[in-house]
Amino acid sequence: MQSTLRTAVISAAAATLCALTATLGVLVVSRPTILVTAPSASVATTSTFNPGVITSGDATVSKKPDLAIVYVGVESKENTASAAQQDLAGKASKLIARAKALGIPDKDINTAGYFVGANYLSDGNIAGYRAAEQLVLKWHNVASIGKTLDALVQEGGATQMSVGFTLADPKAAQAEARTQAIADARSRAQAMASAAGVKLGKVLRISDLSSYGLRSPNYDVAGAAPASTQVPVGQLDVQVSVEVDFAIDG
Repeated sequence: MQSTLRTAVISAAAATLCALTATLGVLVVSRPTILVTAPSASVATTSTFNPGVITSGDATVSKKPDLAIVYVGVESKENTASAAQQDLAGKASKLIARAKALGIPDKDINTAGYFVGANYLSDGNIAGYRAAEQLVLKWHNVASIGKTLDALVQEGGATQMSVGFTLADPKAAQAEARTQAIADARSRAQAMASAAGVKLGKVLRISDLSSYGLRSPNYDVAGAAPASTQVPVGQLDVQVSVEVDFAIDG
């Protein structure tokens, strides 16, 4: 009886295994084929190169300054900080009053610095106190700047002073110089194109490379002078640099 039962179990297991094998065979046969192919060598990323002429241009325009920037100051030295500050207040008041009397409006009188502090000896001890105030004044009549400086020192009590010159509105001079700089760049580009045997095309890009600082000499004036102060105004150089990209035709 046991032998018969074992034979039946083995037969059933064999039948089940055959059925699973047949099922897997069907799945393998019926499964769709997936093909993986490498990208075609004909599909490639390309970049567009636009030939052109890149050049720079420079120009300088000289203009007579029409604005003087005056840096003027007063200071006081006393035994205490309070005394130095009070004495400075009187001196600064006198200087500002003189500046206004010369015709400088409030909007053109600005404080550039104010200081109150101790004077230290080399051994670290305090030897009194110092107070100082600096003002920035705008003077539009540059032809009379010498007399103005004399008045601020001799009548206003200024003990520190320097002056520089600039343009009240530099935009017109900058525009003139920029036009000349672009023309200079075109001239250079045309020469390069002719040398290369190509025809210069339209402008593609223009970059302004300028830093618009106006250069002028600074004059230092310290203390009152017996003779009238002479401050030559001269001229300012407005410089512009550009970079221009041109296309090539043909």
